[in-house]
Amino acid sequence: MQLKQFLAAGASVALVLAAAACGGDDGGGGSAAVPGVTDTEVVVGTHMPLTGQASAGYSKIAPATKAYFDHVNANGGVHGRKITYKIMDDAYNPANTQQVVRQLVLQDKVFAILNGLGTGTHTGVLDFLASNRVPDLFVASGSRSWDQPDKYPGTFGFNPDYTVEGKILATYIEQNFAGQKVCFLGQDDDFGRDSLLGVENVLGANGVGVKEKYVTSNPNVGPQVGALKAGGCQVVVLATVPPFTALAIGTAARLGFRPQWVVSNVGADLTTLAGLLGENKALLEGLLAVNYLPSQFDLDDPWTALFKRINDQYNAAAPFDGNIVYGMAVGYLFVQALQAAGKDLTREGITEAVEKGGFRGPGLAPLRFSADDHSGYGGLRMTKVTGSTQEYFGPIYETDEADGPVREYAEQPPAPPSNGIPAA
Repeated sequence: MQLKQFLAAGASVALVLAAAACGGDDGGGGSAAVPGVTDTEVVVGTHMPLTGQASAGYSKIAPATKAYFDHVNANGGVHGRKITYKIMDDAYNPANTQQVVRQLVLQDKVFAILNGLGTGTHTGVLDFLASNRVPDLFVASGSRSWDQPDKYPGTFGFNPDYTVEGKILATYIEQNFAGQKVCFLGQDDDFGRDSLLGVENVLGANGVGVKEKYVTSNPNVGPQVGALKAGGCQVVVLATVPPFTALAIGTAARLGFRPQWVVSNVGADLTTLAGLLGENKALLEGLLAVNYLPSQFDLDDPWTALFKRINDQYNAAAPFDGNIVYGMAVGYLFVQALQAAGKDLTREGITEAVEKGGFRGPGLAPLRFSADDHSGYGGLRMTKVTGSTQEYFGPIYETDEADGPVREYAEQPPAPPSNGIPAA
């Protein structure tokens, strides 16, 4: 036993010495190894539901981000580096997420994880990414879990957190549907729980009459929708991903139940929902939701027009929708962060650059990044489905995830750069 321990210890020392001997060359001329970074390239990765229950709509996000990076690369990249984006399918399954993220970090040696999608999926890799000191940038979810800078210093959100969203939706309901019975259907994870917390912050725990939840592994929401109908619900808040938004609305119609639907931004893209409902897409008429990025329907908006041009050129003119706008907005923000981090790119440097904040782009609401706040956008604006469009109306609102008021936000987004690339 002592001999085995001695040999094991010797092997460990040899590995340490070998690592030290190799540590001074990153293959790109740098003085120290930075995973995923050379003089000519930065490699980042993501996990996305390219297949499975949540793939409708969401599978378009990462290709849109890559298309934006292709546009940037064609114009010289960032500090002379081209951006390579490795997209891995996790099918919205947390077990798969852990597997593909480990591959990206340990085998592909990515510099950062960018815009990994899903509350339940991404929660399972937070500790792994933190322990490996991998920047975890602009998570595609509004969970409050991303805003824990002491515990997860490299993790930053992108979406408005679901409690902020719940407060804004509930404020609109309180002002416009007074006296009507409000109910709730949400995903059985932090997405649903944080959303309900925000709704109840405004309406009170007794202000939500029936509270139902679903799991993504079970596509039957008949019992939940039946309970909403039996409860006499007149306004139903949905904290749902797109397939379950469509399932809830379609199931309700079959049951002869037609409440006013008020939907989270992550499950309310009209183009995606219309595709899921097919000939029943008229059920979406009057659907209320929120958003914080340019409308895909407004090609007079300079940001929308820019993203449409890039989509046509670099994304094979994929059917243009809110998921593509979202993916390109993420890409734009990541390029801003790379520029702010400087030419001598390090993982610590990009984290510090994001914490300094000051980024402005296509978003309607402010980004809230600081050393003490790693959440993303801080507000939203109401939308309504009318015919074949989904239009903004009313003011932009912002609030916090605590007891702060919901207030109007008046500042407008800047115009995009003429070449569509943030100024260095």
